[in-house]
Amino acid sequence: MTNSFIKDPSALLDYSWDWSAWLAEVADIIVSATITVPSGLTAVGPPAIGDTIVTQRVSGGSVDVVYAVTCRITTAGGLIDERSLYLTITER
Repeated sequence: MTNSFIKDPSALLDYSWDWSAWLAEVADIIVSATITVPSGLTAVGPPAIGDTIVTQRVSGGSVDVVYAVTCRITTAGGLIDERSLYLTITER
């Protein structure tokens, strides 16, 4: 799964972090998640949290800027991890 995406500055889109492979290794599930978006982007609403996938709706951005959006999870077993995806803002 890629962690880099192209987004139009006017688009309102969902982005997901798939933790399934790692969670299968540790035999665990997600119980909470926090999404961090940098200035210039907006996290719209709370993240949708499944057993192995977290999805966040994102809007905004300035053309020719690359933004890192970070998902930090806590598992039922108390593990904490975070991963980032990168949004390149381009007029489409």
